[in-house]
Amino acid sequence: MTTAPERTADLYPTRGATEVLIDRKDPVVWSEPGTTGPIAADELAGFERDGFLAIEQLIAPDEVEVYHAELERLMNDPAMRADERSIVEPQSQDIRTLFEVHKISELFAKLAADPRVVGRARQILGSDVYVHQSRINVKPGFGATGFYWHSDFETWHAEDGLPNMRTVSVSIALTRNYDTNGGLMIMPGSHRTFLGCAGATPKDNYKKSLQMQDAGTPSDEALTKLASEYGIRLFTGEAGSATWFDCNAMHGSGDNITPYPRSNFFLVFNSVENTAVEPFAAPIRRPEFIGARDFTPVK
Repeated sequence: MTTAPERTADLYPTRGATEVLIDRKDPVVWSEPGTTGPIAADELAGFERDGFLAIEQLIAPDEVEVYHAELERLMNDPAMRADERSIVEPQSQDIRTLFEVHKISELFAKLAADPRVVGRARQILGSDVYVHQSRINVKPGFGATGFYWHSDFETWHAEDGLPNMRTVSVSIALTRNYDTNGGLMIMPGSHRTFLGCAGATPKDNYKKSLQMQDAGTPSDEALTKLASEYGIRLFTGEAGSATWFDCNAMHGSGDNITPYPRSNFFLVFNSVENTAVEPFAAPIRRPEFIGARDFTPVK
């Protein structure tokens, strides 16, 4: 376990009196040009331009079956429902999100260390990486609530203390993602603009924000400006497909009112050269199961 150092210079002020829009100050792709890896050169250029990379099949159908069975085991385990790492739906009390999955499950730990997964993270971030956060998001049919528009980096910077935009996420579909069952939406190119939100961060904000976000929520005016400039892309795909996206991409997802469940495994990789310091705009750190303080590289 590594103790976080004190705060460094704040390149991305947020949670102040007013909302701000500023240009990104960090690279998008951190590896040197010509660096080889599982991402082809044209795909990497697309990721740098758009802030995301969609992969039709990251894991094979037989692997999907194994991971989906593990998901079902975790979701139906009474011990997991009672665990503090489980976030439940406000109405149904069903599990909405289960955090730190790579530490709970050996199977998901192996997936995090799979070269198809961690290799892409290393190539984008140009260094060894550790898992800043892992989670399963479950959207059962008939009323599972969505996740409002946000930049992950804004939260991870404000509340977890990540200094720079050197973090990347991957969402791996464990069920089919239709265009109707609450799929991921991203504003292509929005990763180049940082939106610093207005309003102070309440103490223990995570307890409320993981069910319904308040602090760190962009205004309607800012979202309209970004959407007008960048547009909105909705991601669909079969189970086993994946979407990689930059930490500062503006994204969200709608409610799932269809009969078709949507379950995805999320991994957040952060560079070992961008480890967390003290929060930049929060009175206390979030728990380690949400924002890791163990910076051990994935091997």
